[in-house]
Amino acid sequence: MKYPVIIHKDDDTGYGVTIPDVPGCFAYGDTQEEAILNIQEAVELYYNGEDISEPPAPSKMKDLLDSDLYTRDSFLYLADIDFAFIAPKTQRVNITVPEYKLVRIDRAAKAKGISRSAFFVDSAEQLIRNLGVANTVGKRQKKSMLSHQIQPHSERPGQHHAD
Repeated sequence: MKYPVIIHKDDDTGYGVTIPDVPGCFAYGDTQEEAILNIQEAVELYYNGEDISEPPAPSKMKDLLDSDLYTRDSFLYLADIDFAFIAPKTQRVNITVPEYKLVRIDRAAKAKGISRSAFFVDSAEQLIRNLGVANTVGKRQKKSMLSHQIQPHSERPGQHHAD
């Protein structure tokens, strides 16, 4: 969904972005392009751990032009902010797991008092945190990160690492 944001240039620094529909949420970049690219991550970090069920309604640009947030040193930009990360809806996925590993996973999930699905999700989120992977990754970054992460699993072409 498109949200109006206010971009301004700070003296002796880069560009700041105020996101009026997410009060208290700001993005920054050394260039205008970088500041715009950082909007999605700023919103996701802002809402991390918050219990919200639907995104805020976007402001009208006309209302922002008349607000105190907008100055002659700033400009409005329509940012595409994807709030899919807050969707409470679950999605069914199909994975293949060796049977002996599934038995171990089920035992561990039972010991924690959670479902198999919750165990998979919790484990994946923990691995993501341990790897230091950002909540949002640009397409070019994602491609290079994935190819970089996959490479160590094979010592030689055609030889695959077994878990």
